[in-house]
Amino acid sequence: MNKRKNKQAEFIQWFGPLLDALRDLGGSAKPREASDRIAENLKLKEDRLNEILESGQSRYYNQVAWARQYLAWEGLLDTSQHGIWALSSKGEKTKLDEQKSREIFLKWVEIHRKARENKQRIDVIEDETSDPGEAPLSSTTDLLQVLQNLTPEGFEKVCQRLLRESGFEKVTVTGQSHDGGIDGYGILEMNPFVSFKVLFQCKRYKGTVSRSQVGDFRNAMIGRAEKGIIMTTGTFSSDAIKEANRDGAPQVELVDGEKLIEMFKRVELGLKPKTVYEVDLTFFEPFMFKAKK
Repeated sequence: MNKRKNKQAEFIQWFGPLLDALRDLGGSAKPREASDRIAENLKLKEDRLNEILESGQSRYYNQVAWARQYLAWEGLLDTSQHGIWALSSKGEKTKLDEQKSREIFLKWVEIHRKARENKQRIDVIEDETSDPGEAPLSSTTDLLQVLQNLTPEGFEKVCQRLLRESGFEKVTVTGQSHDGGIDGYGILEMNPFVSFKVLFQCKRYKGTVSRSQVGDFRNAMIGRAEKGIIMTTGTFSSDAIKEANRDGAPQVELVDGEKLIEMFKRVELGLKPKTVYEVDLTFFEPFMFKAKK
């Protein structure tokens, strides 16, 4: 019983480090930047960062995202900027230790529990009795699962369409040629005077793309194109990210499952836009009951 509760509360440990990371980064950052700064500050090991949930998501990045959600409910993060995690004025001045973090967690668990008892449906959270570290944060996970269930050839063709919708021209899938891991190529025109060839690789994964796989792809593209892209429904290890940005070598752009979903959203490919209203509990919280300490 206690073991289960500890597992449920595991993501609370990132509350304080997330605020500290955002302060280090000037008060705001993209989710991956903030999460990576936490890992850097706390010197987290690779095996922990690379642990994967059944959904194909990284357990660590998923837990940090849950920490962000609770900090936003508490008013410590500004939620007005889409895709950016930013400190609020309250968050800039707040330091959280383990005890204070747990108090925030218990406060909002109680608020949601009370809201459910009053039959006020809260769609932003499924059920606090499940493990927050493993619960999907949004319905976009459904799209990720759809992509993971495509055939390898189907995923390549969908990526081809995505690149076309994103401004690439003459996008060609090379098929099952086993051409050094290269699945296709396209032309990206920067302006009427400048364009360059881009090679891409599609990995329909639920796991992690390793450093060696990034290196093999780069070796296959050297001398054939100015740029390369690896798109995956999984994640990239920290070493893979370092390899992709290694000094003195052609840069390889990495598109993980989370970024892939954002790209599909941006061009509304395979997605139907829908207006959804969420209950803003931070607005109503001052008028509700106060959780017992």
